[in-house]
Amino acid sequence: MSHECKVETALDILVGKWKPVILFNIFQHGTLRFSELQRLIPNITKKMLTTQLRELEYHDIINRKVYPQVPPKVEYSITDYGKGLTPLLESMHEWGLSHIAHLDKIYGENNTEKSN
Repeated sequence: MSHECKVETALDILVGKWKPVILFNIFQHGTLRFSELQRLIPNITKKMLTTQLRELEYHDIINRKVYPQVPPKVEYSITDYGKGLTPLLESMHEWGLSHIAHLDKIYGENNTEKSN
């Protein structure tokens, strides 16, 4: 068994501005259509959302289900394998909240926005 650090492997799958946000929304809301994800993440472009979803699907983190109808209906959900990320994403969310509170305590509430 290899004892090498595999943090890089995990980061390769999750790194970027949008993947954790996409996953957090799917975890919070359950199965979502593409348009629902766009509404929940208004600053992401359609192209970027498509790219990020494809990468997450490739790694078997999310499932893409296409319904044969016109117009096409596509839904995204977390795979059983992807559910293993739940504790990690919850911890990241909690740490993010704690970090914002920490910065607010040090610099005051107005300075927190500068780091976002």
